[in-house]
This record gives sequence, C-alpha cells and structure tokens, in this order.
Amino acid sequence: MILKKLSILNYKNILQAEVAFSPKMNCFFGNNGMGKTNLLDVIHYLSFCKSHINTPDSQIINNDQDMCVIQGEYDYEGRNEDIFCAIRRRQRKQFKRNKKEYDKLSEHIGLLPLVMVSPADSDLIRGGSDERRRFLDLIISQQDKQYLHALIQYNKALLQRNILLKNQNTDTSLYEVLEMQLDMYGRMVFEKRQLLVESFIPIFNEYYQTICRSTEQVGLGYISQLADRNLAESLATNRERDRILGYTSNGVHKDELEMTLNEQLIRRVGSQGQNKTYLIALKLAQFAFLTRKGQTTPILLLDDIFDKLDAARVAEIIKLVSGDSFGQIFITDTNRKYLDEILQAMNHDYALFRVEQGEVQPMEDQP
Repeated sequence: MILKKLSILNYKNILQAEVAFSPKMNCFFGNNGMGKTNLLDVIHYLSFCKSHINTPDSQIINNDQDMCVIQGEYDYEGRNEDIFCAIRRRQRKQFKRNKKEYDKLSEHIGLLPLVMVSPADSDLIRGGSDERRRFLDLIISQQDKQYLHALIQYNKALLQRNILLKNQNTDTSLYEVLEMQLDMYGRMVFEKRQLLVESFIPIFNEYYQTICRSTEQVGLGYISQLADRNLAESLATNRERDRILGYTSNGVHKDELEMTLNEQLIRRVGSQGQNKTYLIALKLAQFAFLTRKGQTTPILLLDDIFDKLDAARVAEIIKLVSGDSFGQIFITDTNRKYLDEILQAMNHDYALFRVEQGEVQPMEDQP
C-alpha cells in the first residue's frame, strides 16, 4: 500500500499543503515546532480517524479557522483508494472512502494499516495501564474486525453498568443482562489479547537484540482477571461493592501489560537509551506482525526516532529500515546526518522535504 498524495487544509499549523510522495522513503527536515510531526499526524488520522496523541478534534483545526480538511490518495495493491475527512467546529466530522461516507468510523479501521513510532510512545512505559491496553487494541483491531466489534460492545455495556451503579440502581435483571454481555465480549477480548502477546514476544525480542547487539531479554506479561475467574460470576459477587465505588471494578478494562527487561519492569530499571530501544523494537515488531497477518504492507511513520540513542543503535536501526521488508516510510529529523546515511544505504526511490512554519516544500538536492 502506498500513499501517493496528501492534501491538507488548516490542520494545526499547516494551513495548506499538497504533497506527492515517493513509494519508498520520504524524509522531512526542519527545526522543532515547524510542523513535521503534524504532517505525520495527518497520515495517522487518515488511517485511524484520530490523532496519534488523541488531540481533540476541536484542537486539530487551526485556531483562526472554522474547519479542517485532509485527503489522501492511496494505491492499495493496484486499486485506488481516496480517503477524505472534514472536521468542523461543533459538528460531526465527515469521513469518506471513495466519496461515500461511512455509517460508522469503526468500519474504516484496518483498511489502511499503519505503525507510528514517536516520542509520545514513552507513555507506554511511563503511563497508566490504559495506554498499554490501547496499544494491544490498536494492533488487533487493524486485522480483526470481530475483535473491534467485541471491544466496542464491551465498552457500551460497561458504560451502561457504570451508569446504573452511579445512580444506585438495584434492578437485578438489568445488571444480569449487562453482566452477561460483559462476560461474553470480555472473554473474546481476553483470548485475542492473550494470543497476540504470546505470538508477539519472539518477534519483539529479535528486533530488540538486533538493535542493541546484546543478549538482554525483553518481555511482555499479560495480566487479566479473566485468566482465573468467570467474569459474570465475579461481577454479580462484587455488585454491592461496585455500587459503593460507583464503577465496575472487574473486567478486561482493568487488564495490564507488563513491560520487562531481563524480567524486571523496564519503567524501574531502563535507561533512556534502553527505553527508547525497547519502544522502537516494540513498534517494529508490531509492523512485522501486521505485515504477516494482513493483506498489505503497512505504512511506517518514524518521528524523531534517533534522539537519545548511541551511534551503534542508530546504525542498526538504519540497516533495518533500509531493508526490503519495509514498504513506504515517512521519517522526520531536525538534521540530515542520519537520514542521509539511510538514503545512502538503500537502493530505493526517495523524496526529501523541508518543513518550515507549517509549509512543506520538496527539496531537490541529493544526500
């Protein structure tokens, strides 16, 4: 899958841009705060109907404007796909595929698989368990529609049960219906998350050890209340306690993904370089997983990935992304040193762009 052309109007600081891309490597240079990350965020938005860092739609529209429009033209295994999105203040956003509007945005998820590596990924290590659950959900949802449906239905039933709890409702029949749904959909979510983590760890380790040239072992530990209990029974048993708390205390919305280095939690023992390497390896493993499971090669977005890494690790990453196993790549950096090394290491087509004050200009000079 290739993103051929991108049109942008009023997306954050990018007031207007029309950019045609290389089918392989696209490099964006510029100082911090110029709009490089925003450009990658537009590409992410077209795949997932939302910003990479979950910026509210109202904040995506440029401050001085009333609406934002983004459009991407893709070559999907020889088939043209045109994706259009219009965001207006205080209105429902329009999201269209080939000029036909989606009934539900969830129908779009998985059509344009994508992996983004960015400084915001540090939240996976430092942030709460919801960040790590979201990471699992994003991977599985891109290649499993049943999972996405189960997750949406689970969250709907969870919301309804929490409303009953907050309102101190005591209607047993209402609770039983919702708890049956939570058990059914929660079991599906649990089993698919468990399978993903089991199949993911070997790929993850392989990438980590390649990048850092060491025998350090990385791991992922999936912890869920559903591993040793029936959710419907647990919810019924804890109903009175949950009513006092005002929320549902059991279920897959409480799952945790422990991230370890040599069997220790990386958030406690990892250096800056180890954390960064861990996250890059994690995302490259995600890319490999989606490539194996999906119908097309995902797009890879690499935002400022060389910061806080030593020269040896940078060299290994350059060698990896220069290989043939990756498809179309979009990469940003503040200086050209590492990007020039990537371009010299590969025998593929590429395009260079300068981003300044929200303006995107192609560059002609060679590395």
